[in-house]
Amino acid sequence: MRVFLIAGEPSGDRLGGALMEGLRSLRPDVEFLGVGGDHMQAQGLSSLFPMSELSIMGLAEIIPKYFDLKRRIEETAQAVIAAQPDVVISIDSPDFCLRVAKIFRASSDIRTVHYVAPSVWAWRPKRADKMARVIDHVLALLPFEPPYMEAAGMECDFVGHPVVSEPKATVDDIAAFRQHFDLGDTPILLVLPGSRKGEVERLTPPFGEAVNRFLADKPDMRVVIPTVGHVADLVADKTSSWSGHPVIIDPRQLDQPTATSLKRSAFATADLALAASGTVSLELAAAGTPMVIAYKPNWLTFEIAKRMFKIDTVTLVNLVTDSRTIPECLGPDCTPDQIATALEQVCKDPTAQTEAMALTMQRLGQGGEAPGLRAARAVLERMGA
Repeated sequence: MRVFLIAGEPSGDRLGGALMEGLRSLRPDVEFLGVGGDHMQAQGLSSLFPMSELSIMGLAEIIPKYFDLKRRIEETAQAVIAAQPDVVISIDSPDFCLRVAKIFRASSDIRTVHYVAPSVWAWRPKRADKMARVIDHVLALLPFEPPYMEAAGMECDFVGHPVVSEPKATVDDIAAFRQHFDLGDTPILLVLPGSRKGEVERLTPPFGEAVNRFLADKPDMRVVIPTVGHVADLVADKTSSWSGHPVIIDPRQLDQPTATSLKRSAFATADLALAASGTVSLELAAAGTPMVIAYKPNWLTFEIAKRMFKIDTVTLVNLVTDSRTIPECLGPDCTPDQIATALEQVCKDPTAQTEAMALTMQRLGQGGEAPGLRAARAVLERMGA
């Protein structure tokens, strides 16, 4: 059996590696071709070219690389046509992957699977119709996504979210974390102001004032801020005057396994979190950490998004459980007063959140087959292989 895979981002590479491992366990004769990163290469893929060439975000970054990307799209499509695989599995990165599929599907009927459904339930619902022109089967990360894909004419299986198979911090890990940063047994407020420079610059002022107000009657509580290397200095500068004597987890000072372990332990250790919106809410839910979600895009972006969105919450825990237990302070509501008030309310009674987070993990597949194996099984069963 010959499988051609395409991933363009580190998150897609992780999904691809787990899927390949699952396919190999079910079909030992499988042969892999395509484009991927370290995780996929560890499963036996020889990448056509470095996946890093595709990991480009933002219009300003894409324009100078336009012709290189166009060449890679054509090169990848021609490699599919030459290989004549049993199936092509594209993983996220729809701007690249669907263009590749459009080219090879014009001259062949090679079966196509796309891993990670577009969020048509949130905005731009017509994306599913466009995808259906070149995609036969979708592997969805969220349990409510299959009906949207099926309505557009594609087969779709919910295969579980990768967050449910991530390692969990142990009691010993938490004790080591506290000792590493000399935290004793003090309560912890985890603050996550984003991973991009613009986010950090916009969010640290209201976050900081909210933290100062929230901690005014909690002198023993400490603030912990995991960050990423390219904004670590900015985060340290912007939070230096905050209450709670912030501890910055800077991955540049650590090897990768240690940095990952400390971040995981920070999530598990925290009593409460204040986070920018995004998939981080699922990481917090996996750790069982109550949270407040806040975000402040620029005014124009917020007004456009408000008109385009079909949902009244951006937090996946709320969406998966069809509840609104995670408070959100978004756009004009991302103010120190509203954030501090939300933190206080959650701190006093996190019970509803605790139940919603547990239900979220259950609905995302926790306790069942690993998502990679479940995805592999879905691919093979739909093929009749």
